[in-house]
Amino acid sequence: MRDAAHLDAVYDGEIGKEYKDRVAKDLQLHIVRSQYLGSRQVMLRQPKDVKVPADLAGLKLRMPGSEAWQFLGNALGANATPLSFEEIYLALQTGTIDGLENPLPDIISNKFYEVAKQVVLTDHMVSNTFFTMSGPFWDGLTDEEKAAIEKAEGEAKAFNDQGVLGTEKEAVAVLEGKGVAVGTPDVAAFRKKVLDAFASSDFAKTWPAGLLERIQAA
Repeated sequence: MRDAAHLDAVYDGEIGKEYKDRVAKDLQLHIVRSQYLGSRQVMLRQPKDVKVPADLAGLKLRMPGSEAWQFLGNALGANATPLSFEEIYLALQTGTIDGLENPLPDIISNKFYEVAKQVVLTDHMVSNTFFTMSGPFWDGLTDEEKAAIEKAEGEAKAFNDQGVLGTEKEAVAVLEGKGVAVGTPDVAAFRKKVLDAFASSDFAKTWPAGLLERIQAA
């Protein structure tokens, strides 16, 4: 996903309908709407000129320990390093790791700006969450009740999305005020490298043919 608007283009469109139908069938859950959860960025212990994935080569980037997270860290161009979240601050302070990736509000709330001095706005993961109800419960509602819930969720989504986007924008100013350098790399280069790595990985083998291309075109 490229940004919050792309999330909506996917989940409010034909792909989203197919996804919601599959979730309803397999999990008996009704997805009312997708909401923007936030984007993840790279933070480095020491300032470095980062424009393309090759500029992260050799850097130990803290990632959660699962196979998928480790794959992402390596696909970004760094050396993915598994480490529990509670150990990040000390690991940055001592140089055990060279950086991490997290949403900006989480970086601020955990005061990582005290031990790391650069943020690279890679937007390498744009996440959402779903407002969801039990399928049987939803099916038992009247058309009027369903319409009322959808209207209320539309208003809640607008409030949520604007709030998250605003918080992310404010976070940049907060970090710069703490002496952290914030810059935007060649995001297209990062996106291409990760997508190319994904396309040739085992993760892609279970995806429906053409789905990735449809998402990119949305």
